Amino acid sequence: MRSLKLVAALVLVSGLASRAFAADPVPCEQALNDLKAAVASSTSSDADKAKAADLESQGIERCKADDDAGADALFADAMKLLGK
Repeated sequence: MRSLKLVAALVLVSGLASRAFAADPVPCEQALNDLKAAVASSTSSDADKAKAADLESQGIERCKADDDAGADALFADAMKLLGK
């Protein structure tokens, strides 16, 4: 029983610590500008550019919902498609 309480306490502390050291999301405007610059300079295929545009649209919707972290993830996926 004592070891169970110890494990529970360690899990709680590690969860709190990971949140404390997690990076803050990038503001949507900045991330979107970075993505648009990447699209402009990209030599990716039209198919990849279309997928990136779809991810950009989804990211903009997340921005409108004040979900910067969700938007950042979508914009990052688009950047990966473009090789950035």
